[in-house]
Amino acid sequence: MVKIIILAGLIAVVLSLASGLFFLVYDKGESKKMVNALSVRVGLSVLLFLLLLLAWSQGMIKPHGM
Repeated sequence: MVKIIILAGLIAVVLSLASGLFFLVYDKGESKKMVNALSVRVGLSVLLFLLLLLAWSQGMIKPHGM
């Protein structure tokens, strides 16, 4: 279950990044949509990182050896 949430979070981060790129190219700086999209991406990334730390500390996920 946690792995599905992590995967959904990664997809949401990529979609937010793509929307920021879209607004950068087509909006021509007329609004703050790009800033909002990138702010959402940063927030999602922080939440995803905290989720990974929490899942690791609770033993829900285990790191692979290198």
